[in-house]
Amino acid sequence: MALVSEFLGQLTINLGGASEPKYPTVVPVADFDPERDAARIETAIKTKGVDEQTIIDVLTKRSYNQRREIAFAYERRAKKDMITALKGALSGSLETVILGLMKSTSQYDATEIKASMKGLGTDEESLIEILCSRSSEELVDIKKVYKELFKKELEKDVAGDTSGHFAKLLLALVKTKRDDPSNVVDYEKIDQDARALFEAGVQNKGTDVATWISIMSERSVPHLQKVFDRYKSYSPYDMQESIRKEVKGDLEKSFLTLVQCFENKQLYFANRLHDAMKSKGAKEKVVTRIMVSRCEVDLMKIRSEFKKQYGKSLYQTIAEHTKGDYQRVMLSLCAGDD
Repeated sequence: MALVSEFLGQLTINLGGASEPKYPTVVPVADFDPERDAARIETAIKTKGVDEQTIIDVLTKRSYNQRREIAFAYERRAKKDMITALKGALSGSLETVILGLMKSTSQYDATEIKASMKGLGTDEESLIEILCSRSSEELVDIKKVYKELFKKELEKDVAGDTSGHFAKLLLALVKTKRDDPSNVVDYEKIDQDARALFEAGVQNKGTDVATWISIMSERSVPHLQKVFDRYKSYSPYDMQESIRKEVKGDLEKSFLTLVQCFENKQLYFANRLHDAMKSKGAKEKVVTRIMVSRCEVDLMKIRSEFKKQYGKSLYQTIAEHTKGDYQRVMLSLCAGDD
């Protein structure tokens, strides 16, 4: 059946590499019973007018692996594909969120990248957010899943859809050549890189973008954090100010996203959520993508950075700027007030 083959493509194997610690808001439920959950989903779909609340309660409070098991149990029970049934029962923003939750994190990221490059014009903002904020380990998984889903190499699609230095930067990130973090702090290399960044930018007329790309796409994150600190002893501006002075457009946005994520990734996402909800006609797409893609990764930490930065909880902010089923599903993924 379609569902089985689709799920088999979602099993990703992690071959080494240091994993980033997880701070999820969505965790496996302890007394898990996929048969019972499948029955609840089936009843909710069959109910006249659809019982959206039950679908939200079940699917936002189970881990991805548990949701997969529910889908298998549903298929055995109803003799039909659960994703197809959910598509038929739901609509609008709620449908988008629930179908997003039925994908693994790397599958979801891969489909969002594909969507950002589909049709006329590229959604550079989405492309930058995903490719510049994911760890090398996440990008390796995304590339693998992208090929399984779309029968194409991610590099080729990115190269075909972007141009200039912007394309070079994104391709350097997709190649995942970043060093693994080391226990040994190489002060000489930190100083060399800080000076190279300064000389390639602020010190000279014009910017040697290639040097910036190679340092920011190949060095480990802890190393770069020290490089940016050291950079201040050479430059009158910090790294973010230097980027704003030296480059513009998508390249500027990409470098700024990288530096913000190296310095504090969860604060970067907190700021994105805040700006998306603050903007007139809340940028629902951005809010949905961050909440769905990070709920099993680091949304708990994003929540605490949000509160620290804005003095108001993410939960309260979502409650203020959203409504209806979309509000309920977002608050459920947020999983609590701070």
